Amino acid sequence: MTAESTVPSPGGQPREYGSSSVSVMPSRETDGGFRFPAGQRNPARRVSWLPLAAVDAVAALAAGQTLAGIERHPLFVAALLLGVISLNTRAALYRPAPLPALLDELPAVCARIAVTWCALAAACAALAPDEALSARALALGCAVQSLTSCAGRGAVHWRRRRALTHHPGAALVVGPAGTAQRVAAAFLRHPGCGVRPVGVVSDRPTGLDVLPVLTTGEEVQRALIQNGVRAVLVVEPPSRRGPMLRALALAGCELWEVDPDCPSYEGQGRHTLAGFACRPLAIGGRRAGFGKRLLDVAVSGTLLLLSGPLLLVFAAVLRLTDGPGVVFRQERIGKDGRPFTLLKFRTHRPVDAHEAATRWSVAGEQEMSRFCRFLRRTSLDELLQLLNVLWGDMSLVGPRPERPYFVAKFSQTYPGYAARHRMQTGITGLAQVHGLRGDTSIEDRCRFDNAYIDNWSMWQDICILLRTAAALVRPTGS
Repeated sequence: MTAESTVPSPGGQPREYGSSSVSVMPSRETDGGFRFPAGQRNPARRVSWLPLAAVDAVAALAAGQTLAGIERHPLFVAALLLGVISLNTRAALYRPAPLPALLDELPAVCARIAVTWCALAAACAALAPDEALSARALALGCAVQSLTSCAGRGAVHWRRRRALTHHPGAALVVGPAGTAQRVAAAFLRHPGCGVRPVGVVSDRPTGLDVLPVLTTGEEVQRALIQNGVRAVLVVEPPSRRGPMLRALALAGCELWEVDPDCPSYEGQGRHTLAGFACRPLAIGGRRAGFGKRLLDVAVSGTLLLLSGPLLLVFAAVLRLTDGPGVVFRQERIGKDGRPFTLLKFRTHRPVDAHEAATRWSVAGEQEMSRFCRFLRRTSLDELLQLLNVLWGDMSLVGPRPERPYFVAKFSQTYPGYAARHRMQTGITGLAQVHGLRGDTSIEDRCRFDNAYIDNWSMWQDICILLRTAAALVRPTGS
């Protein structure tokens, strides 16, 4: 579970980091020295789902009021509305395309209304055969609700398209200067797409630039504030500028990957803007809120109750064999760079506080007792971190926390390391279940940790916990 291992440095890199202790988070770094100055930035304005939901509510009421019998019952209308809203939410019909059009979503809207009516008709026939819906009532209800919903959605989309045409949102284009300028010019020729490029983010200008080329974090920051930038068009593989794009996402920008040559993107989420195929990028990471915290409290509380006697036995054995001080406390860096005190069973006694803060690891040292080596090898010394999870300092699953000294050094050396702190640190994580523990590549850990954050889901957390539990049965050392 831990990211620490043997005395050599991580990933085989030299350990000559110097002797000073660093206890602060470095500046947010992006691509190739690209940095955003500190400061609060406004989040992107999201399209409200309320108008479309209101349209569905009116359509359900209209369909119920035009029919006689059970179709007008309040419970029937409420079930009709909840069913349609649930299906539309699952199909992302309350998150319209950048340029919403009624004809594009017409089949999906009508199909979900028909499915809901058929399901309710079947339920009525099963629960109240005397009041079952006739075929005429079923067809009429579907038709009235579909027409009302489509008319309302058409009005909402028309108003939004009109607003986008008259007030297009400012955007930046990221990629090679020549390609980015070509894409930006195409968007400027089609203001009806709702996007107005104001600058190009690239390494160097070409000399024939239509828009200014921004090469430093200060220039991008100025463009974000002065132009109210809310969108970023990426015309190169996102992996080339991953840290920079994360910084732009954290600055409140919506990211879109644009294919500058041909419409090759397929599948859900594909859109067309100014004739280019594009799709949204979710680099900023999904928000893990109440559900993740509930899982942390439930699992950590249960494990603490079940392992309480075992923890007492470990503490007693350590006290008898190694003397007082069985709990090891150390400052680690958590979410958003906030320090906290991590708890472990003490399996080693450093020479002084400086060694504890700056020495990479101590696992396997000869002066360890046999019991301490057993705790380290099986990761049972980490069980006390369940208290950190219960208190809210950590999560069960997330990037492993590290000491301030190494956080500062790794953030300067490895792109994307500081971005790991977008989410609560954890006892185990995606990097650990892929064998990235001990003296392994920090760069690889950054990649796995950021991939975990970018694609977070509750099911992924459960899978990682199950894989961690399986790994404990065949420990390989900590």
